Amino acid sequence: MTLRHVVDRLHFSVRSGQDLLDNAVTGGYASDLLSDVIARAEAGNVWVTMHVHENIVAVAVLKELAAIIVVHGRQPAQETLQKANKERIAILVSDLPAFETIGKLYSLLNGDS
Repeated sequence: MTLRHVVDRLHFSVRSGQDLLDNAVTGGYASDLLSDVIARAEAGNVWVTMHVHENIVAVAVLKELAAIIVVHGRQPAQETLQKANKERIAILVSDLPAFETIGKLYSLLNGDS
């Protein structure tokens, strides 16, 4: 499945990495603890978080994540978007809370919707 499919089906807004939407998504990981994501997320995952600061980009680069999905309609800081564009990391925004975003994403990635 591609990021484009995820964005189109779940109506996320693309805040950075518009040219990365053909990248493959292999799964997902949800956490607001950066060290947890570093320890457990896998390359190709999308990461669901409420963080908007630029450290999320460093974690995504380190783990080779497909994208970061920010929940609750929170908007990434301008510095975060600049760093994401420079490092070629897609940042998506969901207006839904984390629980609903994760549920919809799980269903989509597992062919339930």
